[in-house]
Amino acid sequence: MPAWLRGRGGQPEAYCHRAILDAIRYLVDNGIKWRAMPADFPPWDRVYAFFRRWRDTAWSGSSTTGCADRSAKRWAVTRQRRPV
Repeated sequence: MPAWLRGRGGQPEAYCHRAILDAIRYLVDNGIKWRAMPADFPPWDRVYAFFRRWRDTAWSGSSTTGCADRSAKRWAVTRQRRPV
């Protein structure tokens, strides 16, 4: 539940996250440009801002390093299991 519904302050979201995620999926699936977003979805600049905010938090800092470490460990384990 959003913080603003629990009385903890903040501003309500202007657009439903489901509609924004559907717009991002539509963009990826159909290969359109951001500005060519159909009118059924929220405005393209709001969808892009949501995407950019997610991208910057999801891929920042140590999360990419953690992925690289996991990949290296997985590769090492796979190499050990192969028969000689």
